[in-house]
Amino acid sequence: MDDDDVSARKGSFRKFLEHLSGAGKAIGVLTSGGDAQGMNAAVRAVVRMGIYVGAKVYFIYEGYQGMVDGGSNIVEANWESVSSILQVGGTIIGSARCKAFRTREGRLKAAGNLVQRGITNLCVIGGDGSLTGANIFRKEWSGLLKELAENGDIDREEVQKHAYLNVVGMVGSIDNDFCGTDMTIGTDSALHRIIEVVDAIMTTAQSHQRTFVLEVMGRHCGYLALVSALACGADWVFLPESPPEEGWQENMCIKLSENRARKKRLNIIIVAEGAIDTQNKPITSEQIKELVVTQLGYDTRVTILGHVQRGGTPSAFDRILASRMGVEAVVALLQATPETPACVVSLSGNQAVRLPLVECVHMTQDVQKAMDERRFKDAVRLRGRSFESNLNTYKRLAIKMPDDQIPKSNCNVAVINVGAPAAGMNAAVRSAVRVGISEGHKMFAIYDGFEGFAKGQIKEIGWADVGGWTGQGGSILGTKRTLPGKSLEAIAEQMRTHSINALLIIGGFEAYLGLLELSAAREKFEELCVPMVMVPATVSNNVPGSDFSIGADTALNTITDTCDRIKQSASGTKRRVFIIETMGGYCGYLANMGALAAGADAAYIFEEPFDIRDLQANVEHLTEKMKTTIQRGLVLRNESCSEHYTTDFIYHLYSEEGKGVFDCRKNVLGHMQQGGAPSPFDRNFGTKISARAMQWLSTKLKEAQGKGRRFVTDDSICVLGISKRNLLFQPVAQLKKETDFEHRIPKEQWWLKLRPLMKILAKYKASYEVSDPGQLEHVHHRGHEEPAAI
Repeated sequence: MDDDDVSARKGSFRKFLEHLSGAGKAIGVLTSGGDAQGMNAAVRAVVRMGIYVGAKVYFIYEGYQGMVDGGSNIVEANWESVSSILQVGGTIIGSARCKAFRTREGRLKAAGNLVQRGITNLCVIGGDGSLTGANIFRKEWSGLLKELAENGDIDREEVQKHAYLNVVGMVGSIDNDFCGTDMTIGTDSALHRIIEVVDAIMTTAQSHQRTFVLEVMGRHCGYLALVSALACGADWVFLPESPPEEGWQENMCIKLSENRARKKRLNIIIVAEGAIDTQNKPITSEQIKELVVTQLGYDTRVTILGHVQRGGTPSAFDRILASRMGVEAVVALLQATPETPACVVSLSGNQAVRLPLVECVHMTQDVQKAMDERRFKDAVRLRGRSFESNLNTYKRLAIKMPDDQIPKSNCNVAVINVGAPAAGMNAAVRSAVRVGISEGHKMFAIYDGFEGFAKGQIKEIGWADVGGWTGQGGSILGTKRTLPGKSLEAIAEQMRTHSINALLIIGGFEAYLGLLELSAAREKFEELCVPMVMVPATVSNNVPGSDFSIGADTALNTITDTCDRIKQSASGTKRRVFIIETMGGYCGYLANMGALAAGADAAYIFEEPFDIRDLQANVEHLTEKMKTTIQRGLVLRNESCSEHYTTDFIYHLYSEEGKGVFDCRKNVLGHMQQGGAPSPFDRNFGTKISARAMQWLSTKLKEAQGKGRRFVTDDSICVLGISKRNLLFQPVAQLKKETDFEHRIPKEQWWLKLRPLMKILAKYKASYEVSDPGQLEHVHHRGHEEPAAI
């Protein structure tokens, strides 16, 4: 990095601070309504970002109740107040339902308490009720201050000085029931709890051939029920937004007995607590159990998960989401003017966006209204893009049509795993096989990568063969890093022998290279002139053409869990710094995001070159930190970030430089990052992206039917990935110029924008790209591109 580049960066940092000084401003942060995992990460980000830009930040304890009661419920926070809370579930500043705040007298008291401390910026973390309350408060603010002045509680100058209140909301709710945001804080963690339970129940249900009815939270929203049904391949699911059709009792029993006839030893039925029938009458888990027992005589048990779903430590996804939202919320507050409407910071694809609070709340209420009026199709549509596509994918994968009802395509489609194993590959294979069969194709599985392909390890695979695959880690088909280059002739011959008309490749960078080799060999072998698509699956998340790949989320959770344990051991011994090496090849995704999710002090990555001066600065930073109450350090290093500054070198340097101040330990995480059961995100992402890839192959095959045409154009050999907010099919030929082949990474990577976030939260100076202040998006607007919500 040359000096010009450095000075340019410093220039942008100054610009950032000039635009965004919080000097003289006071921000109040509160959590309200039901608690959700990840709220603490949001509180931590708000406090640290607020202090970073020079504002005062106040904790408001016990939600609105604390605001009304005032006194010791409103306390100034400092940097260390939010240390060690990233990994804690719930909310450390408490949350309470508050009747008083619903009355004007209550809000008058609250306004008095805020003005006393000069707080005119509120950051509210809660559900739609909490956010609606905040907006009413904002609208009444000037009237409340006038009334306080008339009563002699504050003087006239205070009224002028604190003339308006800014409100920014973040949605913390495990139900994911808020319109306008793809994921609310806490949803992913709640899914982790549900899936842990489902995985555990499946083993016991299998032993006894039982049926389990699982009730999950969601009084008005079926998101948790739907996604967990998708992620575990449940036999049936009951949602408030999409009640079963008349006569569902009989249909469900037929489906359960059909599955048993296919040698499936267990049935799983998932029920949202707010499940209803088309007449808006509740459907309870006990009712379903009675039905199964009386109609089918199966041994049936009910498990109600209850508050387990709210508890536990937040997932890596929720920590990163909440940290990003928290920083964005502070930026939004500092950019707000008296004219700015109250906004919600939320997630769209993987972009942080701001939306008008009122629009989001109205749309959320519209869903409930549609359900009350029995307009269920509208309710599903209003829930948004990810809900609708989840529902359609679930229906497709759960219910097999009778063979005589599926029109045959006379096409053979093969699925192959390539590269290193990644959690979620099996979910992707299952989804591809079932969607392929429902499209009328004959599906073939290729075992052991391109090596197995050349040797002819190819078998037809049926609907029931992939049952129960979603929760399995690794790769059941077997996977190898071998590229097809050396055995193209043998592969072409196998394609001819099995008359394969299309190919789906699930894998990492080797799969991408393999696809390029197959593409180049099309001129020589006409058997390779078939549509091919690759779905990215690698823990390294280094495939060009996609922001995410299957398996990276599971690896990130493994790293985060390990860092939590290590931090805990360090807090016992005090004055200890841990250096942890992560996987990822030359791609720093795992190290960088792991550092953000675990609250690390530094992360060394290949993409951001560092030298001995940077290492020295980090040691000094840690030496300063040891003087505070937080006497431990955590440093992550990507395995290939530097040829000479190895993990051992950094460990010895830190040990030597930190002598007498702190001692050092190192830890290489290794292959545990590739193993384990896939996280809910990876199961769901693998299932949906693979189903979409299969539909694309079917469309290509349909277009060519009867024309006997060969596929030779670039757009018939693609990588399917998420880019910003959309699912895109990109020809490999085009992606070539976006690839750094020497280091096996894309030339541009979106997550590098989040580097400054990690540094700011660890108390380093960094320049952070700020969103354009005028940019409030609108909720109902959805483009024509394909949404990438997961």
